[in-house]
This record gives sequence, structure tokens and C-alpha cells, in this order.
Amino acid sequence: MLKIDFVSDIACPWCAVGLYALESALRQLPDVPVQIRLQPFELNPAMGPEGEDSTEHLARKYGRTPAQLEETRAYLRERGEAVGFSFGPRTRIWNTFDGHRLLHWAGLQGRQLELKRALLKAYHADDLNPSDPAVLLAAAREAGLDEAEGRQVLEEGRYAEEVREQEHRWQRLGIQSVPSVIVNERYLIQGAQPPEAFMQALRRIADESGTAAPH
Repeated sequence: MLKIDFVSDIACPWCAVGLYALESALRQLPDVPVQIRLQPFELNPAMGPEGEDSTEHLARKYGRTPAQLEETRAYLRERGEAVGFSFGPRTRIWNTFDGHRLLHWAGLQGRQLELKRALLKAYHADDLNPSDPAVLLAAAREAGLDEAEGRQVLEEGRYAEEVREQEHRWQRLGIQSVPSVIVNERYLIQGAQPPEAFMQALRRIADESGTAAPH
């Protein structure tokens, strides 16, 4: 079985493209058994609870003009549509730490990917605040998780230490941008690759490691 660590942030639009492209590739590799573990990464760990206008934030952080940002957004929409993800306006940037805590809990319940998809949709498609407990709990419901337990996770600050530990671990290993896909803890696939690129890389790794089922 290939063990895939998908390091990403809810606030990262390319992570949405990358995850959907990866899942598309895996559907075309039915003979390759995999286990996907979502790992936390925060693009804006110091972001306050009030958030920030996305155009202002991105222009300051990356030195882009509004026209350049719109060009990137158009390209994102195109790449998203190709893998089945629809981008909306995304008008503000928010803190995502509580979302990562909830994702850690969802992983213990075996519903991590379902929650990740719901959170990506809430933020990037529906322009909702992924630090708002109501938005997080609605995503938990959509993912088939117990809402009452999810509320306890948020209110009691559960898994904060575990999330920070994992974030630091990937930073120590040299992960500085997302999405980053690490296979069997030794192969790195960087960025939101198209499904074909993921397919080729995973097929090669599966063949090298003897993971693929006999044809």
C-alpha cells in the first residue's frame, strides 16, 4: 500500500486543485492501494480572527496587481473545473487553525477526506469563514461526523498540540509550500499537478515498490 501524506492548508486554492487532481488520478489506478493522510500547513498562521480582504492580502504578500490576481483566479477556475472543483469569489483570508484541529479529529474517525472536501467547498466555493465554528460544524455534518462531538473538539481546544507538532514536523523536513505530496515518506511530488502527472508518478512508485496488484 502506498502511504500518501498530503500536506496542505484549507486557505490554499491550489491545494483544492491538487487534492481533486490526486483523487482523479487514483480513480484511474484501481490496482494501486493507497492510504491518504491529510497533514496540516498554515499559510497565514498569524492571521487574526477578523481576517483580511483577499485582494489586499495577496497583493501585499506576493506583490501582485489586481489585474494579475484576476488572471490567476481565472486560471484557478479553469484548473478547478478540469478536476471537478468550482471556485467562487473568496473575498477574505481567514485563520485556519481550528479547521486543522477538526481535520485531525476527523482523521481519527476515518472521515478526514470528507471533511476536507466540505471545508474546501465552504471556503473556496461558498466564500464562508473557515474559522467560524458554525461553518466548521456544518462541514462536519456534511462529512458525516457527529456535530456534538465536533463542538466539544472546538470549544475545548482539543488537538491543538498535535496539529502544531505536525506542522513543525513538516517544516523541519523542508516543506515550505503547499500542496506537497509525500509518498511512502521518501518521494516528493510538489504542487497542484494535473491528474496525468500524479498518475505517472504514482504508477512508477507503485511499480518500484511492488505495491501494485498483479495485472
